[in-house]
Amino acid sequence: MPKKQERTRIVIMGAAGRDFHNFNMAYRDDPSSEVIAFTATQIPEIAGRLYPPELAGKYYPEGIPIVEETKFEALCEDQNIDQVVFAYSDVTHDRVMHKASIALASGADFILLGPERTMLQARVPVIACCAVRTGCGKSQTSRWLSKLLKAHGLTVAVIRHPMPYGELQHQSFQRFSSGNDLDDANCTIEEREEYEPHLALGNIVYAGIDYAEIVARAEAEADIILWDGGNNDFSFVRPDLHIVLIDPLRPNNETTHHPGEAVLRMADIILIAKVNSASDADIQSVTDIAHGINPDAPIVRGASPVQLDDPELVRGKRVLVVEDGPTITHGDMPYGAGFVAATQAQAAEIIDPRNFAVDEIAQVYSKYRHIGTVLPAVGYHHTQLQALSETINAADADVVVSATPCDLTALIEINKPVVRVRYEFAEAGTPGLGGLVETFLKEKNLL
Repeated sequence: MPKKQERTRIVIMGAAGRDFHNFNMAYRDDPSSEVIAFTATQIPEIAGRLYPPELAGKYYPEGIPIVEETKFEALCEDQNIDQVVFAYSDVTHDRVMHKASIALASGADFILLGPERTMLQARVPVIACCAVRTGCGKSQTSRWLSKLLKAHGLTVAVIRHPMPYGELQHQSFQRFSSGNDLDDANCTIEEREEYEPHLALGNIVYAGIDYAEIVARAEAEADIILWDGGNNDFSFVRPDLHIVLIDPLRPNNETTHHPGEAVLRMADIILIAKVNSASDADIQSVTDIAHGINPDAPIVRGASPVQLDDPELVRGKRVLVVEDGPTITHGDMPYGAGFVAATQAQAAEIIDPRNFAVDEIAQVYSKYRHIGTVLPAVGYHHTQLQALSETINAADADVVVSATPCDLTALIEINKPVVRVRYEFAEAGTPGLGGLVETFLKEKNLL
């Protein structure tokens, strides 16, 4: 029997976000633990790198390897791993347990770190906007909340869920206040989709890897922090008001994914989103499920109306639809706001992008087989961005309908007219989200 290692040998399973945060919070300064590797999935070209020594701390002078999740089983067996920490989000419960089974079969423990070990405490009030799935509408809800808070004279710091997909050693702390900041940071499409709309509203956005530093910087210049969550993860900062979105276009997803179900159980307010697009039956179904899981949280409704910049350019035309990337890929949506907008504008035909997809885009369709006749705006790295451009330009279409929240034309050359789709949060019915938020602000003496 092999001798027990003096330090607990750990693998953290992740996707360049929650995994790094959990390491920083629980293991970086712990002399009894040794993180042997991170595994990476969902995000291309993260594996093969190092979590750099500048971020890893004194116990890791050579950094920490990041390896493909496909090597996870061999890693557990070959490296005598004692403990596996699962640390990424929007994953089905059964997939989590399949990973747990691999870890357990190798002899390792399998754990999930919870809020008590991973949430930071801010010195100013925090509102967190989270969801049970990717693509529920957190981003537009967060933007709406920021406008509400600023209308009451509050200085708002928006902290985004991490997306450190570039040079990690330069992404410990990021503060974005202009488009130039996005250019300087070489932000991906996925980052720009989240940051650009906030910057257009005059919001300051904070992100990165070291969230202790991020929170400290943000709270120093704000009256209130707004956590704009990613995927269906729970907040890295302890919320004083926790708003959780449910998507009636994906009924029965409330209890199928990790950590979405946990997030729903933690909610202070439950928001049924997209009620303008869903059936009454599905709205009632998700409302009943949410109330059964978290009966103490008030339930409110919101809409996400879509609007084309120029519907006349779309009417009667052959249209290629580009959608928000994460919503369509690991968010499991076959289509999104772009398809809805093009259909409402009476496009003559929605062109199937798969007929024109170059290799890197074809790989996306192969991996995410649920995608319909739309093109997810993927651009995690330069070659993928170039492949997106080549696919769009090769498509036999009259016009491109772009529902990604970032400006594609500023990033890639497109040889067709581009009509952008806008979608914003709107209250639907009473009680409204705004009234509940204002009650919270009064309780915190912020009004």
